[in-house]
Amino acid sequence: MATTTIEPDLSRLRLLQLVSPSLPTGAFTYSQGLEWAVECGWVSDEQTLREWLISLMETGMSQLEIPLLARLYRASAADDVATVTYWSRYLIACRETRELREEEQNRGRAMASLLPQLGIDLPPETLAAVKCCQLTGFAVAAQRWHIPLRQAAEGYLWGWLENIALAGVKIVPLGQTAGQQIIALLSGEIPRLVNAGLTLPDDSIGASCPAQALASSLHETQYTRIYRS
Repeated sequence: MATTTIEPDLSRLRLLQLVSPSLPTGAFTYSQGLEWAVECGWVSDEQTLREWLISLMETGMSQLEIPLLARLYRASAADDVATVTYWSRYLIACRETRELREEEQNRGRAMASLLPQLGIDLPPETLAAVKCCQLTGFAVAAQRWHIPLRQAAEGYLWGWLENIALAGVKIVPLGQTAGQQIIALLSGEIPRLVNAGLTLPDDSIGASCPAQALASSLHETQYTRIYRS
């Protein structure tokens, strides 16, 4: 009896690796302003955490990070280092607080150190862009590992949602089941938000969430804190 050999979908498995919380980029050490939002009472239960997260998904993620991920991915595929550098710097300029800029750059440096060890060579110009912007490292890795752009974008947004939702579970605090319920509910919005982000024209890219900007700024001087942002 003949046997059929099924080739593994390595691109899908590589995406799981990229969005894994075990990826050593330090994502678990950041709350992106959520820690102060809990401290001041803006976020206090499952409902307000859910509202906080969907607000960020509809602004910063869908209108800024997903469109930039697409441009960085395509520029990487074309070996267009100038465009990779431009959009990397654009994202840093859009980060509204010192903490958020430092998070992007710290995680970028971690990606720059990690990717060559995973077999992804980074020319000096690309390496410099990855060091300043963790989204660039994600985009370059996704492109080099032949992860389809839409899947990469959905995985990126899902990974962000999981990380911040679980930070909220710890800070509020909430039960683990509540955190999973939030992730299950809001992950249903990911295809819509990714589609909007991938179709956004250049002159519409950019988003501001004043509540997050205030929370992140005030977190910089918060007396008792666990997270770095």
